[in-house]
Amino acid sequence: MTQAEIKLCSLLLQEHFGEIVEKIGVHLIRTGSQPLRVIAHDTGTSLDQVKKALCVLIQHNLVIYQVHKRGVVEYEAQCSRVLRMLRYPRYIYTTKTLYSDTGELIVEELLLNGKMTMSAIVKKVADRLTETMEDGKTMDYAEVSNTFVRLADTHFVQRCPLVPTIENSDLGPPPPAPTLVVNEKDMYLVPKLSLIGKGKRRRSSDEDAAGEPRAKRPKHTTDNKEPIPDDGIYWQANLERFHQHFRDQAIVSAVANRMDQTSSEIVRTMLRMSEITTPSSAPFTQPLSSNEIFRSLPVGYNISKQVLDQYLTLLADDPLEFVGKSGDSGGGMYVINLHKALASLATATLESVVQERFGSRCARIFRLVLQKKHLEQKQVEDFAMIPAKEAKDMLYKMLSENFISLQEIPKTPDHAPSRTFYLYTVNVLSAARMLLHRCYKSIANLIERRQFETKENKRLLEKSQRVEAIIASMQATGAEEAQLQEIEEMITAPERQQLETLKRNVNKLDASEIQVDETIFLLESYIESTMKRQ
Repeated sequence: MTQAEIKLCSLLLQEHFGEIVEKIGVHLIRTGSQPLRVIAHDTGTSLDQVKKALCVLIQHNLVIYQVHKRGVVEYEAQCSRVLRMLRYPRYIYTTKTLYSDTGELIVEELLLNGKMTMSAIVKKVADRLTETMEDGKTMDYAEVSNTFVRLADTHFVQRCPLVPTIENSDLGPPPPAPTLVVNEKDMYLVPKLSLIGKGKRRRSSDEDAAGEPRAKRPKHTTDNKEPIPDDGIYWQANLERFHQHFRDQAIVSAVANRMDQTSSEIVRTMLRMSEITTPSSAPFTQPLSSNEIFRSLPVGYNISKQVLDQYLTLLADDPLEFVGKSGDSGGGMYVINLHKALASLATATLESVVQERFGSRCARIFRLVLQKKHLEQKQVEDFAMIPAKEAKDMLYKMLSENFISLQEIPKTPDHAPSRTFYLYTVNVLSAARMLLHRCYKSIANLIERRQFETKENKRLLEKSQRVEAIIASMQATGAEEAQLQEIEEMITAPERQQLETLKRNVNKLDASEIQVDETIFLLESYIESTMKRQ
């Protein structure tokens, strides 16, 4: 665990959950697994506050616990899961593009609350959607339920581990902590609920309190006493499935840039066909026959079977080897080499960084060393057609920044420099790790800058929010245009300009965070895939 990762985890926990949770979370990240009383003693926090903080962290899957032989329960922070909070906006936006506003709000509620029952999610989302609709329109529970079922079918949401039910309670004292069990078969099985109703607006409940007819009041009270049909069945967002979708999108985009739109659509179809059957950690997709791919192509693509076979042959013969041929049955069996695709994407990211930091000539040398594997300095100068002095400077610059490495091969055991070959090489894995560390640092700096910007203009932001609240309440009561204009003039022209600048800066910083996180995702996926192969 590097200092940059710990700092980033600290900033994310503080931003999402506050100081106490951040203090406990960072302490666990630094020290590893610890029992409750040791955490309270080491952090100087009261036992009650530590319990509450751990409850929050466990609810959001940021901390796990395990019972040791002596019955001591130890808590351990999941640093990688804390860093996933950076990607929350991307998860939500992806669901919006795939399953519209309803899917977006379902995933947003799950990410905000950690774990929820299906009935609670459906009611909450229906209420939120009803509030955004025009007067007289409401969102039906059934519609939200259908979207939830679709999310479960495509594995974007999954059940949380359950506490197994013990029929005989006389087996002795209960364990110090419950053991959670995951049933693989029921992971994406949606309980059969008959949720009948519509979303409610907040105003309607206020009107009821003010003396409107209360015909439905007794019904609600009786409902509360009845057991909830899906009580105990909690759901969470399946982040691995989102990562699989992001990886697939990156591969499709890379194929589209390298070849054409039709090739990318064929690759997209192959990925879509194997997205549920192929585990997210697999190096290859399941083999698919040419006939199966042809039948599964989108309706708009009117290409013949012969043209499809030509495209598949072209993809299989491509030097990048995104698509490979695994057999000849069924018109030819094809797979997508996920590991090679991730390696190509990570290498392209490194090349791009070298070009932006050191210029096009350095990028030429970097690509050359990548291609040839091992080169002496004289060979680099000759192949790259760059003067010796410049080539030497560029190589040493990249060597000092750890983008390339130097390998010594001695002719004699004494390692005398005159009898030693010095070969330049690119270790993609170590370069990716170095770049990933820098990305974590960059995101931490971006978050700190955004916090500084908002803190500096705190008074102005509060004034702006007060004015907006006054205008909104006056519009609701039907105020005249002149009165609204008068309220708006409470913010002066220089203040308005300052607010615009602040908004522009914060938007830039937010966009930069998302862009850096895209790079982090590619590098992390490549490193994880490589480590599993070793």
